[in-house]
Amino acid sequence: MKMKKLFGKLFSFFKEKKKEKQNKKLITQKFDNMQTYGIGGTEVPMDASEALTEIAQNKSLLVEKLTEEAPFKPEIVEGLTSIDDVFNHFRPSVDVDFEDSEGNSKEEKLSFKGLADFGIEGITAQSNFLKDLSNQKEQFLKIVKQLKSNKLLRKAIETQETKEAMLNTIYALIKEIEEA
Repeated sequence: MKMKKLFGKLFSFFKEKKKEKQNKKLITQKFDNMQTYGIGGTEVPMDASEALTEIAQNKSLLVEKLTEEAPFKPEIVEGLTSIDDVFNHFRPSVDVDFEDSEGNSKEEKLSFKGLADFGIEGITAQSNFLKDLSNQKEQFLKIVKQLKSNKLLRKAIETQETKEAMLNTIYALIKEIEEA
């Protein structure tokens, strides 16, 4: 009886080992059949390696419309090894029409000599119109800050009478500054 139990245990042990071996083989096959993925989830099928080559980790590919008008015949430009070279070659620029609060239109040309020129500071530095708007925004933010923190000023503009008196004083100061 003990021998029967022992053989039964050995049989089930070997049966389990065989199942584990088959499972490992299945997992290995499934893993080998999986597609490889690069950074950003880009699928790179193994069988298409001749048609498509992966860009090395330390390289960049820049594909962008850097001219306002599309060329009649697209050209491939070789030998541009840095972003500065690309900007020097294409010299991207754009004409922009700005409209002020009164509806007047003002045209300015924005040129881009590097990636930093595409940011808020880079574009604002090139445009007098945007510089004026930025200064106006800063002034409005200072006024809002004063209104939130200055109790005397808030109290002065609570009623219509004190608000009008305050505005008249401000207009008189503006007039005095303009005359000086």
